[in-house]
Amino acid sequence: MAQNDRDISVAGPPPTEPAKGDGGEPTEAPAPEIEAPPLEKVGTDYLTWMMIANFGASLALMVPLSYSLALRISDLAPGREELLGYVTGSAQFVYLVLSPLIGFWSDRRRSRLGRRTPFMIVGTVLGIVGLCGIAVAPTVLLVGLSWVVGMVGWSTAGQAIQNVQADRVPEEQRGRVSALSSVMTQIAPVIGIGIAYTVASSTLLVFLVPGVLGAALLLLFPVFKPEGDSRELVHTSDVTLKGMVASYGFNPRKYPDFGWNWLGRFVFFMGLYFNTTFGTFFYAQRLDLPIKEVAGVVATIGTIGVLAAAGGAIGGGFLSDKLGRRKLFTLLGSTIFVAGAVTEAFAHSLPQLVVGAVLMQLAIALFSAVDQAIVFAVLPDRAQAGRYLAVVAFAQKIPSAIAPLIAPLIITIGVTGGDKNYTLLYLSGALLALAGGLIVKFKVTSVR
Repeated sequence: MAQNDRDISVAGPPPTEPAKGDGGEPTEAPAPEIEAPPLEKVGTDYLTWMMIANFGASLALMVPLSYSLALRISDLAPGREELLGYVTGSAQFVYLVLSPLIGFWSDRRRSRLGRRTPFMIVGTVLGIVGLCGIAVAPTVLLVGLSWVVGMVGWSTAGQAIQNVQADRVPEEQRGRVSALSSVMTQIAPVIGIGIAYTVASSTLLVFLVPGVLGAALLLLFPVFKPEGDSRELVHTSDVTLKGMVASYGFNPRKYPDFGWNWLGRFVFFMGLYFNTTFGTFFYAQRLDLPIKEVAGVVATIGTIGVLAAAGGAIGGGFLSDKLGRRKLFTLLGSTIFVAGAVTEAFAHSLPQLVVGAVLMQLAIALFSAVDQAIVFAVLPDRAQAGRYLAVVAFAQKIPSAIAPLIAPLIITIGVTGGDKNYTLLYLSGALLALAGGLIVKFKVTSVR
């Protein structure tokens, strides 16, 4: 393994020529708050372990969100499917509040294991604890509290992997790396739900088996590709309350492209979460199936959609690298999402649901992969990737917290019987996704 795959340089910033004042006298150039590690092309073996870690983090996080939490709530409170939105939304809100502080701390972390690795480890431990708590919780309230712990843990670990991408991956590789990461995110819940379905007779195993497998795969990355010692990391400013508060935001006038891309992501993901939060209940209603039997349907539809998602992410990511164009692909992704959402909105048979789901998986993978490359290109300060990527995560986490709270209101509009109004929910999601793609395409100017 090459040395530059193991260690990150943490020496002080290179000397710069003194700037000239108005009278021609030298003035000291401002030192960066934190030094950014050097960007060098990473090898295939490094990317392989990174993708395995991405898969593990997504497996552990997305299986509860996609299936097992709905199953557990259905057992504890039959017929109260709106509780799923409150449980997932509350956990997302807690992580939303904590994530900038976690990113701020990660940027400044000095340890023998590096800046990001300690957060992978601690996050994984918290994630396992949370999943075990859900499995044995006797009430929905305790399920919700346990998922707060689990969500914070798995999200922290997953964000640490993304921070490493910002630290290490150069511009010419960002499209393909984002594409591969997106594919892992798409594949993981499909495989995870299939695994959970095979152990569905045991509530504990439904949560524990995907979680433990995800944890093992995630932690292989720092074992085989250690980050490197960060104890000599250079800081030029102290941690202050003002600095921590400032980590929650940014100046959109100073960084307009970062701001517009943030808004586009926010709107797109609001539409996405409208159309995915209640997926298990949606399929059960449209196919007239018991909740426990939906896992097989979801796994089948997801398996078919994996090829589409992989094609969308890899095709979009690799082509955007080759062509040097990103925004065209994000707009294409949001447009395809509209087609899939409209198809599902009016679907009442398995073939229609399959077509809609495949289109949506293709669109989500395409948009997410290429827009992630845009994010890395417009970061205000790569040295503070943890902080700014946490702010970027707001654009996804806020919708994931708000959408499950709004969606229960939408699905009850115009309802006279027991069925929920999923048609209106999916059409609303389609409009939002299209708006998000248009914002990125026409308002972000520094990226083609």
